[in-house]
Amino acid sequence: MQERPLNSHADIRLIVVMGVSGAGKSTIGERLAKKLDIPFLDADNLHPRSNVEKMRGGTPLTDEDRFPWLEIVADAMRNTADTRGRVVCACSALRRVYRDCLTRRAGEQILFVLLHGDKAVIAERQANRPGHFMPPKLLDSQFATLEHFEDDEDGIVVDVAKSVEEIVDEIAVQITR
Repeated sequence: MQERPLNSHADIRLIVVMGVSGAGKSTIGERLAKKLDIPFLDADNLHPRSNVEKMRGGTPLTDEDRFPWLEIVADAMRNTADTRGRVVCACSALRRVYRDCLTRRAGEQILFVLLHGDKAVIAERQANRPGHFMPPKLLDSQFATLEHFEDDEDGIVVDVAKSVEEIVDEIAVQITR
């Protein structure tokens, strides 16, 4: 992996919009990709059926469930960036070991953008997503699993209390500098 100074994001090809369920990963990721005119991937669409069924049933995923899925996500991101130059991916990536797994498998630096906010705000948003496979009762487990960035991680934290446009603009400014 090529060394580069932290906070220099303009050359990073892989961007992951991350956070707990209901934080707005897919919405923000899709809008950010459109603004940057690059492809968007939703990691939720890459889950094996067994993972989806577990979550639908209210059972949190284990690391044994997540690691093979994260490898699929990293491969999809790298392959997309190889053909299209850059990619934005919505992926929970709540723990450091998950972010490390994605980076290791991708074989290059990933910029992680954490959509973070108050649990009540996120719970309200989650309640307004009919038909999503992640039931609201798993939100507590998502917050318990979330590990904030360590000093050596390349990440941006954005408050989800802002409007979608404000969030996308803030991320875009930080990514293109």
